[in-house]
Amino acid sequence: MAINQPDHIDDNRRQQRLVAAGGLLGALAASSCCILPLVLFGLGISGAWIGSFTRLAAYQPYFIAATLAFLGYGYWLVYRSSTYACAEGAACARPLPGRIVKTSLIIATTLVVAALGLDLVARLFLDS
Repeated sequence: MAINQPDHIDDNRRQQRLVAAGGLLGALAASSCCILPLVLFGLGISGAWIGSFTRLAAYQPYFIAATLAFLGYGYWLVYRSSTYACAEGAACARPLPGRIVKTSLIIATTLVVAALGLDLVARLFLDS
């Protein structure tokens, strides 16, 4: 006998996945001007087209703001307290978010912090 989960739990899982994916894509966009070229060079990928990533530097504050919004909402969805009402005989345990969702939120947060940190460190070296 299969236990059907309420629709709000499925919607919550879907929202968590979408927000985590949005946060990860936003973090990649935010780090595209600085970190992404370094990673590509580190992997042995080179070419003149990598220099075109520097054009995205003007949009980095917008990427970071959007990513922070996605990450904030994602962490809120994952770690908020549950106030779901349970019907008799229903599975009331709040399902834990998947490891993929938590991992992608952590990776996205790390990328954004690295992008911001690289900008600050680069300014210190360039000013001296």
